[in-house]
Amino acid sequence: MPKHKKKNPVQSHNQASTNGYGSDDDSMFDNESVFSYQSEGPASTDGTEDVDSNEKYEDSLSQALDNAMEKSAQVRTSALQAVCEILMQRYLPDYVDDRKITIMDLVEKSVKRGKGLEQAWAARLAALLVIQVGNDEEIIKTLTPVLRTAALDPSVGYDARAKCCMSLGLLNFLGNDDLGAVLELMKNFETIFAASYLKGDNSASSANADAASLHAAALSSWGLLLTLLPPSDVANMVEKPGNFPSIKNLLGLLHSAHLDVRVNAGELFALLYETGRAHDEDFLDDYLPELIDVTKKLATDSHKYRAKRDRKTQRATFRDVMHYIEEDTSPEINVRFGRESVCLDSWALHHQYTSFCNVMGPGINNHLVENEFVRDVMQLGARLTELEGLQKLTKAEKRFYNAESFKARTKARNKNRDKRSAVVN
Repeated sequence: MPKHKKKNPVQSHNQASTNGYGSDDDSMFDNESVFSYQSEGPASTDGTEDVDSNEKYEDSLSQALDNAMEKSAQVRTSALQAVCEILMQRYLPDYVDDRKITIMDLVEKSVKRGKGLEQAWAARLAALLVIQVGNDEEIIKTLTPVLRTAALDPSVGYDARAKCCMSLGLLNFLGNDDLGAVLELMKNFETIFAASYLKGDNSASSANADAASLHAAALSSWGLLLTLLPPSDVANMVEKPGNFPSIKNLLGLLHSAHLDVRVNAGELFALLYETGRAHDEDFLDDYLPELIDVTKKLATDSHKYRAKRDRKTQRATFRDVMHYIEEDTSPEINVRFGRESVCLDSWALHHQYTSFCNVMGPGINNHLVENEFVRDVMQLGARLTELEGLQKLTKAEKRFYNAESFKARTKARNKNRDKRSAVVN
């Protein structure tokens, strides 16, 4: 069985999960290992803002917030969409913080009383609110129960429930330090994606495409919260029934008829393997033969009944998963934004970045440049304009600077993980 060796990263052909808000961007499925979103809006790459332009956006936001209180459901839905689209593209922390209570009230009312698209946009706004103002305990404590109730309510539409799952995962990843509460939320997510487990006769789930999208969203959010857990706790929980989904059931997700579920399950196994092996070099050894066999089949799948783009996405994903499990070679994805770049050199970091993309879409570039909270979460350090003389560095010096930054981020992530502890019964 493969053991953990010194990491030998390879360039990845897989760009991101097909699940989520921003997954329809074609650049996410290119075969290039380096990609960059093209952001809208006039924000410059060095983080400076056009004051007049921001005032225009703030005026538009004020009008949209007023419209979000109208009686017409159609008007409210369009207004919530407008608010989200502006907050995706622009970093306006002071304006948003001044209206935090108003926005929280809008989200709560629309998720509880709205229908369909109104609930979906309101759920997305919850995550954008935290991204704008930073880790805010009041927002997370107020909106988590609202989003959780809607996500678990079978009378709510599949798409709205999926958006609630995505926002729930991101909110609690960004601001919940209570690992007991995190584990409870992970169990909630499992009750949702468990509907895609194999049936008792080992046949695939009969979930339709809409239901499968919900299951994929819950699975993705479950994986995001997994990145908060210390490797030792993950390894221990896998061995204790009841604390964790069974590996057999998770393997069954790889046989789903739906691409979103298969891809998310494949990336989850890579993430789980990466986390567990950081503590125990024999982690998942008993399941590796079956996992490798299924992964190889999916990495070379050429069934013509699948769409060409689906086959391309699936093969790219599972090639990366297969290389990591068999050879301990992690995919590296270099993401450029402005004059900077970040290297997604672990499955955990890739999963976290993808979760941001799912909420912010192409606007992720502006936030990586300007948003101090997002930069802190991604451990990018101070904004570029505050790094004196960086623009004067030679190419070799920049490569050295970036390499040192990657090492520092990796050490910081490992250190923070070691300090966490979860209660395992």
